[in-house]
Amino acid sequence: MRMLLKVQMDTQMSNEAIRQGTLEETLGKAMSAIRPEAAYFTTENGCRTAYVFFDLAESADMPKTAEPFFLELGAKVSYTPVMNREDLAKGLGAMETAG
Repeated sequence: MRMLLKVQMDTQMSNEAIRQGTLEETLGKAMSAIRPEAAYFTTENGCRTAYVFFDLAESADMPKTAEPFFLELGAKVSYTPVMNREDLAKGLGAMETAG
């Protein structure tokens, strides 16, 4: 299932990761494991924030996806199911045939 993984990094921990030169490595390893369709980085509510769109094969993959962000960056992590345009069209088409 296509998911949006929102990662809000703790400011102090991510500052320290930048000072130590490990932030890019941490993000790189996580992105290699997640293999995102897209990833965007910004700030939200004063926190470094990543929006990562990826395919979650099964719910058992959630810990290995989130733990690097929790452990290395003290992040707040949330998962939200999302659709692309084709998924939306398919879902709306199914509604039309059912109704």
